[in-house]
Amino acid sequence: MCPDSSAADEFTRDSLFAGGLWVLQPRQGYRFSMDAVLLAHFIAPKQGERLLDLGTGCGILPLILSYRHPGLGGVAVEIQPRLAALARENFAVNGLDAAWQVIEGDVGDLAAILPTGGFDWAISNPPYRPAGTGRRNPLPEAAAARHELTADLPAVIGAMRRALKTGGRAALVYPATRLAPLIAALKSQGLEPKRLQVVYSHPGDTGRLVLVEARKGGGEEMTVLPPFSIYQSPGGQI
Repeated sequence: MCPDSSAADEFTRDSLFAGGLWVLQPRQGYRFSMDAVLLAHFIAPKQGERLLDLGTGCGILPLILSYRHPGLGGVAVEIQPRLAALARENFAVNGLDAAWQVIEGDVGDLAAILPTGGFDWAISNPPYRPAGTGRRNPLPEAAAARHELTADLPAVIGAMRRALKTGGRAALVYPATRLAPLIAALKSQGLEPKRLQVVYSHPGDTGRLVLVEARKGGGEEMTVLPPFSIYQSPGGQI
């Protein structure tokens, strides 16, 4: 099954895993990136665990995780209406609409909507840049995905802490240049970093991204995983 071709002018219909997944996403505007793919391969939730995805976009993280680890379910939150609608459609097209609920709303309002301590995992590919810094994408959806226009890092991590069970795990992908504020924000909310992996464009390059898994109420010991390079030689960029 695949999305209706009538949406072809506004959206693209892309397949992943040799047609095992269909993903409908805007032709212009926010499109999922390598960041989400890396995060989805970084963690290994168990069958039956309940996940919260903050800033789901078109639903790409739940889609890949459900394909790789059948039996997952949870809630995907997205503030932008068109993307929230796409996430719902993508879950339906891939037979996951019974497993995943989409909430259209702000992460700051979730305390009134979702039960405290109701999730085993909280995951996010949050906006990277503070508002007012860097060059903003002229397309509003893409701008909100990269700049903290609708939610900043403390808001995302605060929502994760409230949603997670004691012992539950948070996982994020973030720029390596902002690792220090990420670790500080996690620890300030009682989410102790447990696994860290630095992602490079190619061997010998400086780190571009970090993948971090933290545990609510965990101890201080952290495992630093071997470096991961996207490309074997210079020329490609994350």
